[in-house]
Amino acid sequence: MKSATGFYAATLVAAGLVLAPIASAQTSSPTAPSVTAPSPSSSTIPDKKLDAVAAAAKKVVAVSDMYEQKIAKAPEADRQRLASEAREATAKAVSEEGLSIDEYATIMQTAQNDSSLRDRLIQRLK
Repeated sequence: MKSATGFYAATLVAAGLVLAPIASAQTSSPTAPSVTAPSPSSSTIPDKKLDAVAAAAKKVVAVSDMYEQKIAKAPEADRQRLASEAREATAKAVSEEGLSIDEYATIMQTAQNDSSLRDRLIQRLK
């Protein structure tokens, strides 16, 4: 049996991985120069943002689970459309929490690499 902390950590990873392709697609524009912002540190992310990220992560995982099942059962011809719907639903889940896709993805990436931030986020997922 998985520990509760392991479950929440897995939720973080899943929620972060679902949005990685969306964030990179939105930031790569042929006319915009590529600028990489420095990653925030655990101490610079306010609790209010972490609350929003945790709420969004729960929604992102739910959307991902739902569409994963739909795509698996769908005929090949419908899978691309469903994947597009999934990306849109995921982006909407994040924006409903007052976050941009880039902001969400950056915080999730930071949480995967920063144990202090990850622990703060896991507490909010419980």
